[in-house]
Amino acid sequence: MSPKLTSPLFPLLILITFTSLYFFSSFLSLSQTPHSQSLAISNNCDLFKGHWVFDPNHSTNPFYDGTCPFHRNAWNCIRNHRQNLTLINSWKWVPHGCNLNRIDPVRFLGLMRNRNIGFVGDSLNENFLVSFLCILRVADEGAKKWKKKGAWKGAYFPKFNVTVAYHRAVLLSNYKWQPKQSEAGIEDGSEGIYRVDVDVPADDWAKIAGFYDVLVFNTGHWWNHDKFPKAKPLVFYKAGEPIVPPLRILDGLKAVLDNMVASIQKDFPRNTLKFWRLQSPRHFYGGDWNQNGSCLFNKPLEENECFLCIDRLIAGQLDLWFEPRSNGVNKEARQMNRVIEEALQGTDIQLLDLTRLSEFRADAHPAIWLGKQDAVAIWGQDCMHWCLPGVPDTWVDILSQLIHDSFHRTDVL
Repeated sequence: MSPKLTSPLFPLLILITFTSLYFFSSFLSLSQTPHSQSLAISNNCDLFKGHWVFDPNHSTNPFYDGTCPFHRNAWNCIRNHRQNLTLINSWKWVPHGCNLNRIDPVRFLGLMRNRNIGFVGDSLNENFLVSFLCILRVADEGAKKWKKKGAWKGAYFPKFNVTVAYHRAVLLSNYKWQPKQSEAGIEDGSEGIYRVDVDVPADDWAKIAGFYDVLVFNTGHWWNHDKFPKAKPLVFYKAGEPIVPPLRILDGLKAVLDNMVASIQKDFPRNTLKFWRLQSPRHFYGGDWNQNGSCLFNKPLEENECFLCIDRLIAGQLDLWFEPRSNGVNKEARQMNRVIEEALQGTDIQLLDLTRLSEFRADAHPAIWLGKQDAVAIWGQDCMHWCLPGVPDTWVDILSQLIHDSFHRTDVL
């Protein structure tokens, strides 16, 4: 008769079997977790680099329509009957190395419960905010308009005790008009100056430290001679005195950034999650907004396709539009970004680099569909702000993912 198995091996085999079954079942549980419930995006993912993919299904379920109470009329491309709007919103941003999930408004507001989000900057941050408010309203139709603490506009979501608001501060620093007098920096023929105190935050956001848990800053679109011509120049002050020798606009921007970033680092709590949104590119072609510039395009620009050039090796579309080395017609966006990136080095302010993905989208501006009969004749086409719904909805998807990941890391630590 064959001998029986030795008793010490049998319990060991049982232990190994049950241990293997446990880990295998745990693996299955993780692998079957819906992607939308994943805790964080892979470290190999760069949400800011990728390409736009045509996906007709992407436009079939918009979060909001032209009736959203937080719309700004000129950007309400549904109500203004913007042609090809369905086609415009049929493009999906696909980052390299991962997928970008659409925001889940209920889940996101649940994450933000008893917290507040603030935007500070120019109208492109307002454009961003309007998209955010209209999307979040899906989760709380009782959302109410909110304008406190110097906010230009915003909303309060009572179900979640969350406030999301925008503080208009186009230069970030305090500035004001001074009629012509014997002031330093005034040139002959000028009507006066716009005094910019580079070390004084604009009143609209000077007293918000401690209220917001997440802040998104931007500036850039007002830093040009179109907004401040020689007859009404910017003159920069520090500690109440004119800066001598007088600064040119770009140097003035650097001075403002250095001082505002230092102020944010000093006055805002360390646990405030801070972002700086880089430039939202303009797509004026054939002239600026007041020179019959146009953006009547039917599809996104392509990265490598030559555009209006004889030698196809000269540059792709994007470089001809935006690359300073190619003297692109809208090169200012990338130039501004370099100045901002330098100012933010060594800080805890995260770059929200939405420039590249937006550079492709020459097709997605309000253009001539502005909602008022004479708007184009007076103001020209709008090739700077964005149709809503539209590209800013993708900005919201990215920002919400970054907020989610940041809060998750904080909870884990």
